[in-house]
Amino acid sequence: MNKIYNPKRVDWNNVLKRPTQTVADIEGLVNGIFEEVRSNGDDTIKKYTEQFDKVVLENMLVSKTEIEEAQKLVSDDLKEAIKLAKANIEVFHKAQKTERIEVETAAGVSCWQEKRPIQKVGLYIPG
Repeated sequence: MNKIYNPKRVDWNNVLKRPTQTVADIEGLVNGIFEEVRSNGDDTIKKYTEQFDKVVLENMLVSKTEIEEAQKLVSDDLKEAIKLAKANIEVFHKAQKTERIEVETAAGVSCWQEKRPIQKVGLYIPG
């Protein structure tokens, strides 16, 4: 993260300028990384974490102690804000919930759509 303290007024426009990359600009790069993760798993995550975040991961699992220590670092106000955001997200997504839809598109050919939870998910949040 690039931190800028007390920029001069003449630099404000440059400091506030947002990147102009489009999805098309970065799609090839991102898709390549996804393919590499599919092929090589955690080794690829470690490689890109070191490349982009300048962090060398020894172990990707977080211990219970690390979680407890991290919780102590978060203010009560932020915890409450996170709980409120969670509740808002849950309300929004419950409104999107649909039942299974099944259609016979031809004699003996059934197509269906259903939403189901998954057991595990991996997230990579750069920065």
